[in-house]
Amino acid sequence: MAVQSVPQQGADGNNAVLALDLGSQTGWAVLQPDGTITSGTVSFKPGRFEGGGMQWLRFKAWLDEIHGAVGVGRVAFEEVRRHIGTTAGHVYGGFLAHLTAWSEANGVPYQGVPVGTIKKHATGKGNASKAQVIHAMKRLGHTPADDNEADALALLHWVIAQEVGHG
Repeated sequence: MAVQSVPQQGADGNNAVLALDLGSQTGWAVLQPDGTITSGTVSFKPGRFEGGGMQWLRFKAWLDEIHGAVGVGRVAFEEVRRHIGTTAGHVYGGFLAHLTAWSEANGVPYQGVPVGTIKKHATGKGNASKAQVIHAMKRLGHTPADDNEADALALLHWVIAQEVGHG
């Protein structure tokens, strides 16, 4: 089920839902208007000879590309409240700042969902391991390449459940 390329725009325009696990290795999942789910990961790790702001420019360009392809109508992101280290916190904050600024500039509503909420919905346990989330997504028919993609898929399934009143 994982697709590494950009999904195609649905006939309904800006109704796609984009779910993101933000980070230098960002997991993403898209629910298109026809119900098709595509997902993958994309790396924004800084290159050896890049300036410090290049990963943010590449992230914004990627958001523009996804938006142009599917017409993003709404964004959900994994809301991380605790980080293992200072650098991880700074990197997450940078992605969050650029995502929310991009969303505001494009008139796209966005919502953060706590990690524990996503894990509990996916596995029944708010403190589930990465392996447990991956396994839960495989049970739903997905083939996540890593925990980042699995987290984005789990978030997308939480969003879908909220829409149909099963949250």
